[in-house]
Amino acid sequence: MSDARNLAINLRERFSGGAEERLGKALSDLLENPLLTGAIGRAFDAREKAVQAQEVAMGALNIPSAADIERLTRRVRSVSNRLEGIEDGVDRLDRTLAPAGAGRSEEMARRLSAIEEQLERLTQGLDQALGRQPAASAGKPAGPARAAKAAKPAQAGAGARSATVAKPSKAGKAGGSPKAGA
Repeated sequence: MSDARNLAINLRERFSGGAEERLGKALSDLLENPLLTGAIGRAFDAREKAVQAQEVAMGALNIPSAADIERLTRRVRSVSNRLEGIEDGVDRLDRTLAPAGAGRSEEMARRLSAIEEQLERLTQGLDQALGRQPAASAGKPAGPARAAKAAKPAQAGAGARSATVAKPSKAGKAGGSPKAGA
């Protein structure tokens, strides 16, 4: 039985070794055949023309081709990525500004109060410099509207008077004409 086995193995090795060589030689002969290479080239050209004709026909029917859909898909992905980046940036800004929001409103109120006090002092100083009666709001807490109203009459009347008072002192220091300081 071992002789029969050895004979079978021997035959298998002969056929398989020779078959690979014969198959390789047959394929190389086919690829070197100008008739076959010409037929393959014509098949590829026909496929390309069919694809072009399909795109033209689909374009005439206003139907997007696979290439159009692929381009659109890439654009949508790009816009989606950009939008995610923008959303991340807005989230970072929210996180940065959110804790400071409560403290900021208190700080802004404090700063507004300081500005109102300064406006009130400036208004009183201007009234005293012009020899006017203090504004009716003296002694009352100054609010933004009240300080603005008090400053407007003082500014309107002070425009001509303060300019004449200030011009000679500035002109005297600069050594020029009275209009040079204005």
